[in-house]
Amino acid sequence: MNPDQPGVGYLFKLHRREKGTQMTEKKKGRAAIRERMLSLRDGIPEKERAAMSQRIESHLFSLPVLAAARNIMFYVAFRSEVETRSAMYQCLALGKSLVLPVTLAREKRLIPYLVTNLDQELRPGYCSIPEPDPSRTVEFDSRELDVIILPGSSFDHNGGRLGYGGGFYDRFLAITAPRAVRIGLAFSCQITNELSLAPHDQPINYLVTELGAEKCHYHR
Repeated sequence: MNPDQPGVGYLFKLHRREKGTQMTEKKKGRAAIRERMLSLRDGIPEKERAAMSQRIESHLFSLPVLAAARNIMFYVAFRSEVETRSAMYQCLALGKSLVLPVTLAREKRLIPYLVTNLDQELRPGYCSIPEPDPSRTVEFDSRELDVIILPGSSFDHNGGRLGYGGGFYDRFLAITAPRAVRIGLAFSCQITNELSLAPHDQPINYLVTELGAEKCHYHR
């Protein structure tokens, strides 16, 4: 890791401080893992986070599986998540179908909608996160999704993913769109050696951070 690279200086110091502490997380509670990882993510300065998000976008679009995909579901970044708006514009510019979820909080479900104009077709949704306006967009057949881009609180190199506790994406992946390739976006400070996963936790196929993209080989 080169500390002089844009967006890396903060993480260089962070990794040095955290060295020796990223042991197996199996014995730690899930809530504690989320709290720790989100605290680390929230602590990244805004300027550094923006620079790292740009690098993550570059690594994401270098993946052959994304280049081959026609229908891609993204998330709209919330709080300190990896920013995705630029990547979504690029997706549209490449002629790919951009899909975004509408969150049904009471049912704990995600409903995919096709979006063709990010500036005109979104409205504030769950937790005020921008999401498709059903009156201006059409529901998308989840069986046609090729790739799903996922946020999360923590990931490991085996493809383990820990969300935010609601199970929205886990249900969507397991039941609604099981065939789609799953790509997790995260900052490297969110990655741990091995997560302790529950049976319902859905794995990812690829993990992309500001340090690069990798294929995951999941096993329980």
